[in-house]
This record gives sequence, structure tokens and C-alpha cells, in this order.
Amino acid sequence: RRAGRWLLLLVACWAAAGCAGFWSGDCDEAPATPREYNGVYRGEHLDRIAFPLGGIGAGMVCLEGTGALSHLSIRNKPDVFNEPCVFAAVCVKGGSADGASNIARVLEGPLPTWKIFGTPESGNGGRGKTYGLPRFARAEFIARFPFATVTLSDDDLPVRVEITGWSPFQPGDADASSLPVAALEYRLANTSSEPVEAVFSFNARNFLASGPDGHGVRGIPRGFVLFEEGSAETPWEQTAFCAQVSNAAAKVNCAWFRGGWFDPLTIAWKDIAEGACFDREPVTEGGASPGGTIFVPLAIAPGETATVPLRISWYCGASDVRRGKDIPGDAGSAVPGNHEPWYSGRFGSVDEINHFWKTSYDELREKSARFRDCFYDTTLPPEVIEAVAANLTILKSPTVMRQQDGRLWCWEGCCDAWGCCHGSCTHVWNYAQAIPHLFPELERTLRETEFEVSQDERGHQAFRSALPIRPTAHDFHAAADGQLGGILKVHRDWRISGDTDWMRRLWPRVKASLEYCIAVWDPKHKGILEEPHHNTYDIEFWGPDGMCSSFYLGALRAADLMGTALGDDTSLYRELLSKGARYLETELYDGEYFIQKIQVDGLEAKSPLEFESFGGKYSPEAVDLLRKEGPKYQYGTGCLSDGVIGAWMAAVCGAGSILDEEKVTSHLLAVHRYNLKRDLSDHVNPQRPTFACGSDGGLLLCTWPNGGKLSLPFVYSDEVWTGIEYQVASHLLLRGRIDEGLEIVRVCRDRYDGRIRNPFNEYECGHWYARALASYALLEGLSGARYDAVEKKLHLEPRIAGDFRAFLSTATGYGTVGVKDGAPFVDVKAGAIDVKAIEYTPAK
Repeated sequence: RRAGRWLLLLVACWAAAGCAGFWSGDCDEAPATPREYNGVYRGEHLDRIAFPLGGIGAGMVCLEGTGALSHLSIRNKPDVFNEPCVFAAVCVKGGSADGASNIARVLEGPLPTWKIFGTPESGNGGRGKTYGLPRFARAEFIARFPFATVTLSDDDLPVRVEITGWSPFQPGDADASSLPVAALEYRLANTSSEPVEAVFSFNARNFLASGPDGHGVRGIPRGFVLFEEGSAETPWEQTAFCAQVSNAAAKVNCAWFRGGWFDPLTIAWKDIAEGACFDREPVTEGGASPGGTIFVPLAIAPGETATVPLRISWYCGASDVRRGKDIPGDAGSAVPGNHEPWYSGRFGSVDEINHFWKTSYDELREKSARFRDCFYDTTLPPEVIEAVAANLTILKSPTVMRQQDGRLWCWEGCCDAWGCCHGSCTHVWNYAQAIPHLFPELERTLRETEFEVSQDERGHQAFRSALPIRPTAHDFHAAADGQLGGILKVHRDWRISGDTDWMRRLWPRVKASLEYCIAVWDPKHKGILEEPHHNTYDIEFWGPDGMCSSFYLGALRAADLMGTALGDDTSLYRELLSKGARYLETELYDGEYFIQKIQVDGLEAKSPLEFESFGGKYSPEAVDLLRKEGPKYQYGTGCLSDGVIGAWMAAVCGAGSILDEEKVTSHLLAVHRYNLKRDLSDHVNPQRPTFACGSDGGLLLCTWPNGGKLSLPFVYSDEVWTGIEYQVASHLLLRGRIDEGLEIVRVCRDRYDGRIRNPFNEYECGHWYARALASYALLEGLSGARYDAVEKKLHLEPRIAGDFRAFLSTATGYGTVGVKDGAPFVDVKAGAIDVKAIEYTPAK
């Protein structure tokens, strides 16, 4: 009986630990260690971290949670998961317990186990990787954008190491923030009671080499340059990567051992382990050097710290990237060649970049740290700060491009080796709210391209712009949400900049765009989009719907505000706005949320069978469904997460309210009630499941709580999209529904906790997906802070009761806004913000 009681107790313990399935051999894994939002990452939460460093449109290098360098993408295109043999190391001389031998370690934490059998070369043993070299026993990671810090410790070593990675980021200074550079500051602290003699080294195999010839390693003072010469036929292969330290005692080996098999790394590690520290000139005969090393000797007294600031920079002045259809015979399409990055117009070589980086380092660091300190000096919830800051890394990813004349051009996201979905896609970049506030001059170049380059004489706007930027073919439907959203964004960018002359210049093109939208989608002037209209789901909605018609109302309101300011007659816009709002609130509001009325009859459009669509022709099976259910890919009675997105756009673009606010709030609460899933294990998703699946939580694009789901609802409807989560969350916050909004943020960020997904790479159609920049709107959602540079007025309508502090960025400066002792305040940290008045409405 005593044995039986012990057995029952043991089973109870196993059950309490989540392992009741032990007896069947089907034990669940123990729950993951809880992680604090915006806090330190440890253990399994380090596994997928890759924090981008680099410049806007300049490429990137990622600092991993363990201290490794990966995702090196420096040739004007993504190279996701690219982890070449590039590493830092330390040798502590006589560091063993008996003091008789050295201890050498790569300056990284334990290897994430997924790399052992989860990389392209793993089946062949990981050839060319550094995974077999000894590492530190423990690592921790914390991000404070644009800085990130890895802390390494190991009981066998008398030093603790701190690696701080950063790259320049200064709101309002796009050029400084677009440099192809990054810094890694290695701080080694002596944790023992005895002096430590050590040698730091930075080691890199020439990962640029693409063949047996035309590449090499050359020396510079306290550093080296890896290079690939390229050719006249492949100028995009001409690339250089520079590494340099500031330490005067540094030595440089430009001539790694040349040999077959694993010889180069074998000898390089032998030098490291022996505590070598020597100069070796570049080779002048025979084959090229396989790599280079910088050695820095260090003498660290007990309790003291030694620092090695490593500056890296790169240069690839050409690319093989050209996107968009040329128009035969059109002078504008004669823009020759491929994309060339912005920095290639300012700098002629990696040496010029390195010189600028070296001489400007302290100033750039100070300004980047000033932004960091201001941004994180906040009382907003940590999940919000984490969501905003984590997605600012998109600006340092290959998703964002900047051509030589300074204009911005972007992908939607990044495939592993190529940009994903070209052309600064208007209906995707609608969601992105960070660049217009942080770098408004760059954002305005997107408007200029949309209206002045990608819009034809009819007012039809190609929603994917060409690169190099030039006129492109208008051979497909305009995107209703993208084109209408562009009008709202002109209004937003005008209010942010205060530049009425800029808005006046675009105004004729804006009117032409809106008149095209009216003629094509609302020819009967009902104030709704009735004719089939293409949208961000890559399909067309037939009949009026809350999503795109709310965009229409927002564009009408924005056009009315802009036209009135310029003295134009905008009475038609006001009339359509009034009709449309009334229709949505009576005909499309089902008492809980806004729906779509699917319509085919009575339209000017051709039959769905004759209508051109990304979805292709109707198969015989689809024709049968058409007869029974109407056009495929609609949402009808569904509860769409984007169902009132036009009201959100109007709010964040400073255009005010366009629909009954109680009904908008009701829709958002329905989305929270029906579409937010805390566990997707039982959810059916035949589309693209890896954005969120299994035990993940997420906000579904659409649900049908009252029935009516079509056999073929709109594509993607069963998916979870990160940016739409933030759109809904920030809109809930704007409506004062704090708990519901924050819960969506937490559910999203819980997926990106470092165990399975990279916390700094929220993906959808590609890595670092642009739509996730909607998270920036969370700041306004909670603080209610919006600066109007036209009126010189700060609108402050917080949803937080009592005192608070939050970050605010404007076209002329940034700082902290909030309420202190019941009174509103603005504390400018950089530049200037000309506030003539504060319109403050305390939280209810």
C-alpha cells in the first residue's frame, strides 16, 4: 500500500507538470519559461533572434540572440539565413583552472539546436560553419532599438562579455539613417581577482567570393577589406566588406592559410587558441587569401573592463534589380539600367564609407542613443513598446530600398533570396505608419511616385511602382484600397509636414485620382464602392462592403479638407460622403458589425466569367459555384477584421471621424470577440498556415459567426496577418477599448517570442513584412498625441487616465509628450516642435 501511495503521488506530480501522458510515451513538453515583454531573452527564447543592423535601403547584418552574425544581405537583395564564417573570439592566456593553458571561445552563446539539422548544409555536416568551435555557456539578449546587447558568461572563464550592436538611426535625418554600416562593441570584464591577459579577434572568411578568381583580402590600418571584383557583365557582384577597430595595438592578418578541405579555419582557430597576435600582409602570389583576422591584445585588471569597438561597412554600388513593365515608345520608360542604392551616389567606395563612419562614429552614436533614450522613456505598456520597436527593424531590412536620387521604393517583404512583391504596393503600405512620422521627407517621395509617376492621365494608379522609378504599364485594375488610401496619406503627410505648397502641387493629381475612383467604382454616385474593386486580398469584391467603402469615405473626407484649404469646390465630395456614411450605417451594419452585400446584377462591369482577375478563369467547378453562391472570393456576412479600416486610416491620417463611432466600436469589439483566437489547434486553414497555427494565437482575417461562409471565401480569409492585428488593436485603443486592444498585441507578440519565430521579423508575404509597421499607430492609439504642423497645434486626447509619458516624432523634431500633475506637456529632445496651442482632452 505504501508503494501504491508513492506511485499515485508520482503520477500526480507528473500530471501537475503537464506530463500525464508519460505512461503512453506521449508526454507534452513543459510550458515555455515566461518572458517579460520588452525584457531580457534567455534560454530557448534566444534561438530565433536575429536583430537587423544597417541603413535604410542599404542592406543589413543581423546580430543573433547568441551573439552570432547572420542574414548578411549586402548586395541590394535579401540573403536570409546567410550565416557565413564570420565570428569574434577571445583567448584568455593561462585561463585554465591550473593556469597552465589557454582557454579560447567564440564570442557567442550556446548554438541553437535547430541549426544542427535545420540549415541547407546540415545534411552534409554543416561544412563551412563555425558550429564546432567552443562557445560561452550562457547568453542573454535585450533590445533597445536601434541598439541590442548580448551578454555572455561562462564559469570556466574569468571574463564576462557584453556585445552591443547598433547602427545609426536619427528621426528626421534619413541620410545618416541610410548608411551601409553597423557597429559591434565588445566589452570584456574581468570577473576574477587576478589580472587577465587576453587576445580578442574578429575573423571572417571571404564570403563574397563567388569563384576561384577575382576576390581577395586587403589590409587597412587596424582592419581588413574583403572584396569581390565582379565584371562588366556582372557589376552587381563587385562588393566590398570592411571591418576595422579603434584599438591602437591591433594587428591584422590578411593572409589566412591557403589549403583544401578545412585547412583555413583549422589554422585560423589554431592561431586563436594559441593567443596569436601578428600582422600578415596580403598575399601577392598564388591563390587569394581565404579570409582575414583582426587581433587585439588586452590586459584587464581585476574588476576592470576592456572595450573593442568594431566598425563594419560595406559597398555594392550596382544591382541586378529592375522591376515593372516598360511602356513602348514612352520617354519616361527610357530610364535605363537597374537599381543603384542611395549611398552609391554619395560615396565612391567602401573606403570612403569607412572613413565617414570612423570620423562620424561618436556623433552618430550619441544621436542614436538620444533617440533610444527618448523612445524608451515612457510609461506605455511594455507589450506596446516591444511591438513598435521590434518592427522598426523593418526599416533596416532589405524590404526597404532607396534609390540613388534619394527616393524610397519598397518591397512588401523579403523572400529568402529576393524581394517579395515589388513596387511599394499601395494597399500594403497603407498600413505602415512609422516612416511618415520618423522620416516624413522619405514618405513624401512615395506619394510623389504614386501620383506623379505611377498615375496616368485618366487618374488610374498602378499600385506597384517600377524600379528604377519610372512610368509603368497600366494594364491591370487599380487597387481600390491602395488608391483611396493614397489620398488619405497625402492629407496625413501634409499635416505632418505643414508644407501646403507640396500638397498644392499634388492636388490636381489627387483630384484626378479621386474622380477616377468615383467614375469606375461609384458611377451612380451612391457614396459606396459598388462595381467590382481590386484590393489587398489580391481579388475583387463585388458589391458594397465596409472595408473598401470606408476607405472611400475617408478619401472623400481628406479631399474635402485639402480642397477647402485651397479654395476649391468640394461639395460633391461632401455629398458623396454623407450618402455613403448613411448607406454603410443602415444597409451594411447588421446590428453588430459591418458586412458586404454581394452584387452582380445591375452593375456596369462584365460578368465575373469575363472579368480579369489574379485568380484566373473560372473552372467548370467554379462556374457551378458561381450559379449557386455568386462570385468566388467574397466575404458577405462575415466579420472582417479590416471591415472599417477606412475609419482607422481617417483617424491616423488626421481626417477625423467618418462613421458613427458607436457602430465602429461595435464592429471592432465583434472582431475581438469572434476573430481573436488564443489557440488555433482546431482552426481549419487550407491557405498559408505558418503565420499562426497549432497552439499559436492570432487574429483571423475573417469569421462567419452568423453563418453564410461561401464555399470559396476570399483568399487568405482563414489566415492571420500581423499588420492587420496591429491595425485593429490600435483602432480599439483609439476607441478607448484598452483591454481588448492590448490583448491582441500580446497574442501577436507571444508568437514572436524567439522560440519558433524571430521577434524582430514579423512576416506575412515575406520576411520583415511592411504591414507590421502598423504597430507604430499603437503610440497614438494610447497617447492620443498628434501634431498638426499646418495649424501648429498638438492634439492630445489620451486613452490613459492620469499622468503618462510617450514618444512623439514630427517633421522638425522629436521628444516626449504626456500629462504631468494633470497638465499636458511637450519635452523636445531633438530639433524643434513649434506648438502654438495644445488641444487637450483628458481621458474619461
